[in-house]
Amino acid sequence: MKKLSLTSVLLASPAAASSGLSFSLSNTNFIVLVSFLLFIGVLLRFKVPHKLVGLLDARAAQIKGDLEEARALRDEAQAILGSYDRKQKEMHEQSERIIATARDEASLAAKQAKADLKQSIARRLASAQERITTAEVAAVREVRETAVNVAVAVAADLLAQQMTADAAAASIDASIDQVQSKLH
Repeated sequence: MKKLSLTSVLLASPAAASSGLSFSLSNTNFIVLVSFLLFIGVLLRFKVPHKLVGLLDARAAQIKGDLEEARALRDEAQAILGSYDRKQKEMHEQSERIIATARDEASLAAKQAKADLKQSIARRLASAQERITTAEVAAVREVRETAVNVAVAVAADLLAQQMTADAAAASIDASIDQVQSKLH
């Protein structure tokens, strides 16, 4: 196999085939090739590829750091969100306990109020019954007193009609004797 040289490769290029290969300064292709090779040489001399790789590595490290920081912030945000979710759940449970306690206390207060009302009604009924009994006793006494007064008045009228002067004197004497016997 034949070894290919740079010159043969350049001569085989389409540009060389169309215009012929010439190493003169009037050939623009040659000038462009030399300029390009000088440019590559300058880049290599000043280690531009190494610097570009370093810049790219630094940028990659910065992006990696930013990603790690973003992950850390996301994890922190998730932890805070979890904390708030737990707190919200605890507050919800606490509010349910408070509501349940308030309902229980309201139920107990209602039961106590019913019991107090029953006691109050019982006391009022007992007081009313006592007043009724007192009123009955007073009415019976008033009726008796009225009956006694009427009976005395009727008896006085009857005695006044039936009594004569001699009978009245005898009755007075008998009453005086009776009082004297009881006093002595």
